[in-house]
Amino acid sequence: MANKKLKKAGFLNIPVPQGIDLVQAIKDLKKEKNAIILAHYYQDSEIQDVADFVGDSLALAQWATQTDADVIVLCGVHFMGETAKILSPEKRVFVPDLNAGCSLADSCPADEMDKFIKLYPGHTVISYVNTTAAVKTLTDVVVTSTNARQIVESFPLETKLIFGPDENLGNYINSLTGRNMVLWKGACHVHEQFSLEKILALKQEHPDAQVLAHPECKTVILKIADYIGSTSALLKFSTHSPTKKFIVATESGILHKMQLINPDKIFIPAPPNDSTCACNECNFMRLNTLEKLYNCLKYEVPEIFISEEVQRKAVKPILRMLEISGKLGL
Repeated sequence: MANKKLKKAGFLNIPVPQGIDLVQAIKDLKKEKNAIILAHYYQDSEIQDVADFVGDSLALAQWATQTDADVIVLCGVHFMGETAKILSPEKRVFVPDLNAGCSLADSCPADEMDKFIKLYPGHTVISYVNTTAAVKTLTDVVVTSTNARQIVESFPLETKLIFGPDENLGNYINSLTGRNMVLWKGACHVHEQFSLEKILALKQEHPDAQVLAHPECKTVILKIADYIGSTSALLKFSTHSPTKKFIVATESGILHKMQLINPDKIFIPAPPNDSTCACNECNFMRLNTLEKLYNCLKYEVPEIFISEEVQRKAVKPILRMLEISGKLGL
């Protein structure tokens, strides 16, 4: 019965015992199963608080290669679980909800990407980490928003490059490096939705605030930003800046960590175009809950599986990214 529910829903839909202390129960299960919980900054605050490590895509990939745990539970979206499994094929990797996908990864099907690459012979393929394992098998090197610029600049100027799937990030990297990479036209639905008008209105209301923006945002948003950077870079900047107030244009989950580290500062989520919401959340990221995390650890489902052939091909561009990142000191 449980397997049928799992197959239908993408997670184990069994009610947790009434009155249970979920946080303590999750900690007990981690110890029992020698498991580690890796969580992205965009997860709900309660999941971030129970995780062993919280970070951006680059940090999660690095931790997946370093842990001695037998079990990795990746609280993020599906491609992050795949990345952990690719890097640690000997370990069992789980995600609390298989339905936690990614609009950006979904915008780049492997068969369509393969056709696109063939239109540009002689090009080196750079894929954003927000892609499926199948797309990574077509890739020469993977990048994250943390290291994209540095990895692109590690190639000689004359190297012909394809960059996908995030067109906004690709355009931003082109503008910084003077490159003319061929770009796949994909986008993150969260970062596409920020409202320029509402951010400018917030800026008028809070003239002492700095605008922080993720490079997946549209160019019009980046043009008004005081600082542009990856999720971890935004966190570092807000921590070290003497400014006391920030308008943050990325998924609002990062505000939890920003506030924890900087209790004396004010963080305002940049609003999306949807007038009914004051912040911008990834509906896929928020599919993961403490209840699903508990069931995931207790029943050891849903698990990430990747074929040996896909793992063998997909690991190469990820390891190349980690190698270059290490040389760059990232």
